[in-house]
Parts: sequence; structure tokens; C-alpha cells
Amino acid sequence: MALLGVAWYISTLNVIIILLALVLMLIVLIQRGKGGGLAGAFGGAGGSSAFGSRAGDAFTRITLIIAGVWVFLIMVQVVLIKNENENNPAAVIVGR
Repeated sequence: MALLGVAWYISTLNVIIILLALVLMLIVLIQRGKGGGLAGAFGGAGGSSAFGSRAGDAFTRITLIIAGVWVFLIMVQVVLIKNENENNPAAVIVGR
């Protein structure tokens, strides 16, 4: 029963980490580049932002917070999986 009890929240944590990674990628893609980036190279509007001039600061803060939570959750997941493998050595052999 302990194996089943741990497995569900490791799986849930895995889904949360994947969702946070997707949100983080989207937020990074929304942000305006400091030097124009590829948008400036191809003649796009690299200097303008659809979200206003103060949106860059907000997106930077949001990105840092989500990245910090993402790294923290990955560290928690490593500890949980390590403890699971120590408590159930058969799981390592079978590949559970």
C-alpha cells in the first residue's frame, strides 16, 4: 500500500512539473527581447510590446517565480523518488 500511496503523488508532481514547464516556455516566448532578437532581424516590431511598457518587468518577475517553483518541485521529486527506491528495492529492478 505504501508503494501505491507514494506513486500517485509522484505522478501528480510529474504532471505539475510538466505543466509549469509549458507555462514557463510560453511566458518566455511572450516576453520582449532586449535587443530585438529574431523579430528585429526579419523586420518585425522588436521594440514594441502588445502588453505595454511595464509588462516586461511583470513578465520577468513571473518568470523568475515560476522557474524557482519549478526547480524546487524537481528537487522535491528527486527526494521522493530516491526515498521510494530505498524503501522498495524491487522497484529499481522491475523498473517501476
